[in-house]
Amino acid sequence: MSDIETSSLQQSLAKLRAELASANRLDDKARDRLHAALVDIESRLQQKGAAPAADAAPHRLESLAVGFEAEHPTLAASVRQFIDLLGQAGL
Repeated sequence: MSDIETSSLQQSLAKLRAELASANRLDDKARDRLHAALVDIESRLQQKGAAPAADAAPHRLESLAVGFEAEHPTLAASVRQFIDLLGQAGL
């Protein structure tokens, strides 16, 4: 993974964390699931480019994004943008 891809993923991850922190009406279960997926991805990114398990984090993120569509469209869009960046980086 290139330095540019890593930087883009880290910036997007920081944006998602900020949006998660400010999503007041997000239920605890959804908040915990999103946080867990982000922690998984972040830990793997810190392992010098190790990819998240192919069937784990991106699929969990997509499932969460679908659930966020109605009440948290901005968060859903950010999650999908992050998923796209993961795909572009080959993760």
